[in-house]
Amino acid sequence: MDDQSTPAQVTHDPIAALRIPEYRYLVIGRFFFIMSLRMMGTLVGWWVYQLTKDPFAIGLIGLSEVIPALSMALYSGHIIDVSRKKKLLLRGVAGYLCTAGTLLFLSTSFISDRWSNHYIAIAIYAVIFITGIIRSFTGPVFSALLATIVPRPLLQNATTWSQGSWLSASVTGHAMGGFLIAWLGNTGTLITICSLLLLSFFILTQLKSRPPAHSRKDLKTWESVKEGLRFVFGTRELLAAMALDMFAVLFGGAVAMVPVYATDILKVGPQGFGWLNAATDIGAICIVLILLIWPMRRAQGRKLLFAVAGFGVCIIIFALSKSFLLSFLALMLAGMLDGVSVVVRGTVMQLKTPDHMRGRVSSVSSMFVNSSNELGQFESGVASKLMGVIPSVIFGGSMTILVVIVSWFKAPSLRKFEY
Repeated sequence: MDDQSTPAQVTHDPIAALRIPEYRYLVIGRFFFIMSLRMMGTLVGWWVYQLTKDPFAIGLIGLSEVIPALSMALYSGHIIDVSRKKKLLLRGVAGYLCTAGTLLFLSTSFISDRWSNHYIAIAIYAVIFITGIIRSFTGPVFSALLATIVPRPLLQNATTWSQGSWLSASVTGHAMGGFLIAWLGNTGTLITICSLLLLSFFILTQLKSRPPAHSRKDLKTWESVKEGLRFVFGTRELLAAMALDMFAVLFGGAVAMVPVYATDILKVGPQGFGWLNAATDIGAICIVLILLIWPMRRAQGRKLLFAVAGFGVCIIIFALSKSFLLSFLALMLAGMLDGVSVVVRGTVMQLKTPDHMRGRVSSVSSMFVNSSNELGQFESGVASKLMGVIPSVIFGGSMTILVVIVSWFKAPSLRKFEY
């Protein structure tokens, strides 16, 4: 793969990938899909805390999703590589629509008049468990589709735009989730979520159907899974970037405690909750826009390590803050630094992965990175139960900095790598 450095030389046009119509359908459809999921996540965190008044209950949301997502990840990667990706993606979006409809039913007075808060919370956990199964397929298939639509010389540009659209959808979903809870209540917010998922489904139907790229269709499932794992663990730059991001997110999951901060510490209500939830994504969008115009040309590994260390410092500042403005700014700067990590890792994955292994590599990446969000949410819930909310967030930020220090000395290839 000696030619993998060439994309950096041909992305001077900041909107090169967006000139491809099918890529635009993918980005727009994914935008509405992610926005609806972020609204759902915001709503569920707020809803469960209002039902239980227990920070540990928020951690259980993450655990409910991460168990099936991790359990299914390797198998889903194999299925993605041997299936028609458009059909698989549409099934996933339809599955999320069904789960959102179930939450909508749980939010109605019909249920609240008949069930206790305890049983409603258990039902929410069950629905989130199902979304974890669906997510193990939908997340990686979006990533795998990108390289089938965009020519290789434009992959770096397309990856940056993809991350930017994902983050824009995330911040919009988080912020609008808080506002909609205040304006429309849980039921009205879930009606909006269902509508956005339906819109995403119809946009994504415009994608072309392509045959699977897997070059060995006779390969047994377990052999296929092992092939994907060998590739990831044999590609040092990719493995190091995934591992660093995983531990940073695992210990730096302060956003999981935002409902507690908004309700009990900063006392800013659902509107402030929405903005705090969106702050990290606002910062990430800012850095992605900067990187579209001025992409990193050198020393990406070193910059990645400094960015993750800065992320840990910002989490500590957020933990200690009693000011809404300072808390918002700390989370926004954390998002900017996290955005550097997201772009570097995403670009390395797209440039290093062969087409016939994209599903499996994306699934392994989801195990390292995406699922660490939910494990981080659970870790934050457990730590807050044992230490208290503020000490647990300080602990998470400190552990993030420690992970970077260890990586600096123990993983010199990560510190030195460039693309």
